Amino acid sequence: MVAGKAVPAIPELRWDPIPLEAIEEARERTRGAVLRTPLIRLDADKPAPDLYLKLESLQPIRSFKLRGAFNAMAKAGRDALAEGVWTGSAGNMAQAVAWSARALGVACTVYVPTTAPRTKVVSVGRYGGAVVELPVDAWVDIFRTRRREGATGIFVHPYSDSDVMAGNGVIGLEILDDLPEVDAVIVPCGGGGLCCGIASAIKALRPQTKVYASEIDTGAPLAPSLAAGRPVEVPYVPSFADGIGSPFVNAEMFDLARRLVDGAIVVSREQTAAAARLIIERAGVVPEGAAAISVAAALTGEAGEGRIACLVSGGNIDTQTLITILQAGTPE
Repeated sequence: MVAGKAVPAIPELRWDPIPLEAIEEARERTRGAVLRTPLIRLDADKPAPDLYLKLESLQPIRSFKLRGAFNAMAKAGRDALAEGVWTGSAGNMAQAVAWSARALGVACTVYVPTTAPRTKVVSVGRYGGAVVELPVDAWVDIFRTRRREGATGIFVHPYSDSDVMAGNGVIGLEILDDLPEVDAVIVPCGGGGLCCGIASAIKALRPQTKVYASEIDTGAPLAPSLAAGRPVEVPYVPSFADGIGSPFVNAEMFDLARRLVDGAIVVSREQTAAAARLIIERAGVVPEGAAAISVAAALTGEAGEGRIACLVSGGNIDTQTLITILQAGTPE
């Protein structure tokens, strides 16, 4: 595993675990706009653990991102949103912010990398958002600096935002409602906002439940950062799991993650594609690449045995990528 070089904290922030009260408020604030998604059992071959799928792929935009985006924007209110909103995203947060902006009647601009899936970019336009494409390096820099020349209105950070994380935390509440004695929860990890939001809820109500981040080895900074005790930068190659994967974990998100998660499980592209096929064949659910990471991680055995809930974080997948997976291949 590559240790990488240190990552500077720009700007310096420090998040505390999201208070349970804020997560409960997010549940009420998003009620009606956001779907309460089902938790279903996955019939996996033994000796696999007892697996359950939390189907965030059934949200209106087919991604969990709607929870945090809508909560943050609705909490800000119309006056604060008068000049619009903007975000940076490979696709799912872009859709979430655009969908929420349309629902709230405000303007929206999203900055996407040139590698973003066309399916997701087209959806942003369908929801009324303006799309600006950037080279990957310039796009990644948005998450560090929270700035972009020409951007106006409120910036909704796709993961390093307490209101976004509070919205994500509602997923943790729903898992405990449906599976009170869950032994472990595995969450696909990109920036860490989903992991930390869910872990804030889980650890507040059932601290003995383990929460694991899952990463893909084409861009997995959290695992080596946890091992090093500090955020480090790693080699990154875009993959079909486009919703996650990064060369770094933000310093403030690493500080929060190491206090909340019980570890990070890294899987390969091949393991991810195999997990996606299993979900499709056994559950009749089509996950995007990043959404299958949690099941791939569970099947390694590193999260232990017992009742394990896996986040199927989204279902926005390009047709050709899906065809490759169904043909027992591994997309790039």
